[in-house]
Amino acid sequence: MITWMDRTARVALLYGLLLIYTPPATHHHDGRMQNLSWSHIEHDADIGLRARAPSRESLFEAMGEALTAVVTDPASVRPEQQIEIQCEAPDDALLLVDWLNALIYEMATRRMLFGNWRVTLDGHKLDALVEGEAVDRARHLPVVEIKGATYTALSVKQDSSGNWHAQCVVDV
Repeated sequence: MITWMDRTARVALLYGLLLIYTPPATHHHDGRMQNLSWSHIEHDADIGLRARAPSRESLFEAMGEALTAVVTDPASVRPEQQIEIQCEAPDDALLLVDWLNALIYEMATRRMLFGNWRVTLDGHKLDALVEGEAVDRARHLPVVEIKGATYTALSVKQDSSGNWHAQCVVDV
């Protein structure tokens, strides 16, 4: 039977440390002895987004811009088409993840990039009008495809000066 890593190794893996585990000769499911090994390797499949803004609305707009900037220069995106997006969540942090994932969904299904964001918030309900265009690979030179926003390092808060701060990690 192939044994799993001990608790310490699993915890270290959760914190992104590179671990290599080589188990001793083990029994295969059919009883044969085999010398097996496997390893976990670091994988740079995540990118963190962070923004600061004077209002919640502009914070969500800035995070939309940061999302596009992972793929291409937002200034290169023309406002040729408008898309309406609505999200609702129990708090600001979850609303941010929903917002980013809604943008990612629209980017993927419509094969678009966005360069303008107009967000209005009513409590934890978001209404947005985003403008963009179809991806032009020669002009936009997309670097990566974003798969989704995660709950990793997720935060939305207002500081004592009244400015809003957000951060979220996206999977690419």
